[in-house]
Amino acid sequence: MPLLLSGKEFRRELEASGCMAINVPLEGGAETRLLRRLRAAGYRTKIISARGLGDPEVFLMELHGIRPPHLGHQNVGRNGALGEVQQVIPQLNELLNGNEPLVLWLLEGQVLSRTELLALSNLCSREPRLKIVIEMGGARSLRWQPITALLGN
Repeated sequence: MPLLLSGKEFRRELEASGCMAINVPLEGGAETRLLRRLRAAGYRTKIISARGLGDPEVFLMELHGIRPPHLGHQNVGRNGALGEVQQVIPQLNELLNGNEPLVLWLLEGQVLSRTELLALSNLCSREPRLKIVIEMGGARSLRWQPITALLGN
């Protein structure tokens, strides 16, 4: 398996496209090897789930507010039904402070809509240090393609 030993072809295609869709074998191991190869090449990595991502650009790059879940009976006089808005810091700002490139690895990417995938692709084109790998499901062997090829653009 020379492909998994070096990871050079994957890294070259990731640098060229910026945003990749990947299908990995269900028994695991391939994605860990690729992440290790990317770290050895000087990339910083962050792994998060795509579930509950919401607006990808706002969640990853901007200060945004969230409301806590409703916990049943609450005082109606003070934000009873809605809850107070809590400010959440962007997920990637502190990782993009240096000059090192960053790889964001999104698990369970099959739940993302076409619009969210396009937003992630546009985010990579605007921020050249950011590369995104989206796991789109399982496969018998390791496969990847640029997200634009997956979307047909």
